[in-house]
Amino acid sequence: MSDPRTTEQWWRTAVVYQIYIRSFSDSDGDGLGDLPGITARLPHIADLGADAVWITPFYRSPMHDGGYDVADHRAVDPRFGTLDDADDLIGRAHELGLRVIIDIVPNHTSDQHAWFEEALTAPPGSDSRSRYVFRDGQGDGTEPPTDWQSVFGGPAWRRVPDGQWYLHLFGPHQPDLDWSHPEVRADFEDILRFWLDRGVDGFRFDVAHGMAKDLVGPLRDLGPAQVHHRIVGDGWQGDHPFWDRDDVHALLRGFRRVTDAYTPPRATVAESWAALDRRALYTRPDELHQAFNFDFLNTPWRADALRATIDRSLALAAGTGAAPTWVLSNHDVVRHASRLALFDGVDPDDWLLTDGRTPHIDLVRAACRARAAALLLLALPGAAYLYQGEELGLPEVADLPADVLQDPVHDRSAGRRKGRDGCRVPLPWSATGPSLGFGPGPAWLPQPPSYRSLSVEAQHLDPDSMLALYRRALALRHTCMSTGTGADAPLRWQSDSAPGLLDFRAGDLRCVVNLSDGPARLPTDRPPLLTSALSGTPGGRLLPDEAAWLGAGGGETEA
Repeated sequence: MSDPRTTEQWWRTAVVYQIYIRSFSDSDGDGLGDLPGITARLPHIADLGADAVWITPFYRSPMHDGGYDVADHRAVDPRFGTLDDADDLIGRAHELGLRVIIDIVPNHTSDQHAWFEEALTAPPGSDSRSRYVFRDGQGDGTEPPTDWQSVFGGPAWRRVPDGQWYLHLFGPHQPDLDWSHPEVRADFEDILRFWLDRGVDGFRFDVAHGMAKDLVGPLRDLGPAQVHHRIVGDGWQGDHPFWDRDDVHALLRGFRRVTDAYTPPRATVAESWAALDRRALYTRPDELHQAFNFDFLNTPWRADALRATIDRSLALAAGTGAAPTWVLSNHDVVRHASRLALFDGVDPDDWLLTDGRTPHIDLVRAACRARAAALLLLALPGAAYLYQGEELGLPEVADLPADVLQDPVHDRSAGRRKGRDGCRVPLPWSATGPSLGFGPGPAWLPQPPSYRSLSVEAQHLDPDSMLALYRRALALRHTCMSTGTGADAPLRWQSDSAPGLLDFRAGDLRCVVNLSDGPARLPTDRPPLLTSALSGTPGGRLLPDEAAWLGAGGGETEA
């Protein structure tokens, strides 16, 4: 297989590096990351060995939800730069052999979008309001139309001065669009063309499972057991009032028709929290190319659980001909360098509320598991998505004080959930400076002292660093891909492996992960190509929470 950066279906085997723009690199000292900051740091991503970047929204926005409240998809927010800066970034990425995927937010707009401002000045029942979901209230009109709850907490409806209510499944500054309106479809297809014509290589569709809604006739209450966007239960099977409805697939086919009109083909990936068997439907041949595998992210660090998730993920991907995806962290979840080491039964949201004061994490175990998880992730056939900073082993910043928190989840939940700021703390590029190289001034969120030793500068020449491990693993992954490993390489489990081990072959690579309570012996017929163990660790065996890669030659027995 040739280098995935030059193949038509490059996304099938790509390593995609997620950039959360506010926290990646600040070029002008205002405390927020920006497009020129990304452009200046692209060599770090290319040197890491990634194939593509995915950049979170940089469009004009009042920033009530970190840019996911979009006021204009065709304009760059001045805090992030200009359209010329976006063009420069795309051009520089292509010079470095990197593809560029950008976020599209189709479920809702900002309340400062021109359409919504027009809707507020228009009367009830007008065409201007029909682009969104406006309804009369219950009873005398002072009660919300339904009992639907917002993902961020509280009712999913807000009343406007003339008495009607509008739907916002996320924050009140993010009114939901009505995708049955032809203008909504036409405008978003034009938005895709606007960015495709500027050279982007693909799109990640935010809340792809939420666009279609059952809005015909009386709206249905859901009762006290509300289903939020974190994995929609199997029981709904496409008939939930607004999550993962069967109707959404016609909308996804519309997106695909737009991207397929371009040569070479562009990548499309869904952010969908639908259950895994339902999520596979999003990647049928005429829909999107990929969907994020959140089941893998949420699987406990146990051999039996991980093997079951891997098998099911591969089978469902094969059923639609899609490439499987694997992800451990992103800008919405507790970083896996902390999450994987939480003691059994500890909910990550509850742990965050302790501000790190309770001993729920064994730091040594956390570091070992993060290193082993990296080798597991990168050995699996398909595409891997990395979240900025995981190559540095950054932990969740669990003790951010309340007065610096900016995630609307914290306020909307009345403090019952701390929110997502702990995984969004700006990256440390150097061990000194007001924001550790992030920018010339202080960052929008404070960085902990531990970030100094985890900075790119501190890790760059350390052969035992997490950064060195990722660089070696990505280089080796590309070598293996060029001689047979890829999205379609069969994964074969080794039948003679000991209990508590994940031991499999994928193409030209064999991966062994020790999730047992004791040491495990490695096969003796060939030396490891790479291990997660630190240098000086005795060879020939894996301690608990360690992983190794070996060449996949003959002699193995398959399960």
